[in-house]
Amino acid sequence: MPDQPVCHCLLCVEHEVELDETDRSAMRTVQERGWAVIMIPEDADGPGWAFTVGLWHTFRSPEVAMFGLRVDVMNNCLKTLANEIAAGRHLVADQERDDVIRNYSVAIKKVDTSWYRSLFGMALHFYQRPPLSFMEVVWPDAGGRFPWNEGCALRLRELQPALWIPKDDHAPGPWTKLP
Repeated sequence: MPDQPVCHCLLCVEHEVELDETDRSAMRTVQERGWAVIMIPEDADGPGWAFTVGLWHTFRSPEVAMFGLRVDVMNNCLKTLANEIAAGRHLVADQERDDVIRNYSVAIKKVDTSWYRSLFGMALHFYQRPPLSFMEVVWPDAGGRFPWNEGCALRLRELQPALWIPKDDHAPGPWTKLP
């Protein structure tokens, strides 16, 4: 087996970064469970999102992000997926999975790095420096259609960014307005 890249997270290396309670809480959760879920609730500026921190540290798996549902629902979905990763069922870009949302498949897409700073600052802070990889969990509309499928509900496209497209090439919307 080839050597795995070294992890440079807050748990693995000496750091000179000042830690706040959010950092310490995430670090405790990663130490105890293997990952943490960071939740950003919906607000006046746009839909909410959630993402993992610690999957790379613990399982050498990409971190996972989800958008546009209630944060408690996304938290449950990401925990389910993290448990599957812990059991050895790793993510593969462009695969569909039926083990995340009951009665629906989700699609897994590799996130372009141009989105990282806008959406995953906590993960960037936790890992200090690469390697860091994210996958987006894309959910379908009630008819099982994904945002790229003909006939997909327009609202679904507004709730979920297409993070596999570089940020500068993405259609304008709430996600491209983030710094």
